[in-house]
Formats: sequence, C-alpha cells, structure tokens
Amino acid sequence: METNKILFEAIALHKCVVATYNRMVVTLAPHILYTRHDELFTDAVTLERDGQPPRELKLGTFKLAGLKDLALSPDRQFTRSELFEAQDPKYEGVTLFAVEAGQ
Repeated sequence: METNKILFEAIALHKCVVATYNRMVVTLAPHILYTRHDELFTDAVTLERDGQPPRELKLGTFKLAGLKDLALSPDRQFTRSELFEAQDPKYEGVTLFAVEAGQ
C-alpha cells in the first residue's frame, strides 16, 4: 500500500507529510506507525491545519484509512518531538516503525 511506504519514508527520514483529514489539509510530523484492532495508525504532531499552525503542538492519533491524498512534503522536515514517548504502553507489541531516540 502506497500510504504505508510514504509513512515509513517520512518516519525514517524525518520528513513531514501533507494529507486531507476530516476535510482539512494537514501537515503532520509522523513519529510512529502501529496497529490497533487490526487497523493502521500513526501518531503525529500536527504542524498546520488548512495552512495555519495549531494553538498548541500536540501528538495526535490518525487512522491511516482517514488520511486522504497523503504525500511527502518536499521541503519540510521535523525533529523528534518531546511529546512522543516511544515507551508508552499503548505501543507495546504493536509498533511497526518509529523515529529513533536522539534524532
């Protein structure tokens, strides 16, 4: 599936992605790809919604099936957010790929 490939590349190379989610164009910094109830999810920091930065940075959960027109952002990279806790129990045994610590 193309979406998985894009997210693997984004996470590995710390590239942002752009997608439509709930009818809004979002720019995300994906930190982890994992499964829950046999569905794929990514936890990502939302950097923009419809071209505007959010009031506060948060790590959100996005169901991959809901991300439409997903693409790598050609010129935007991210650094690992302190909001992301790789050791969170919700990721135990279900993580497919995550940003490395210290990157």
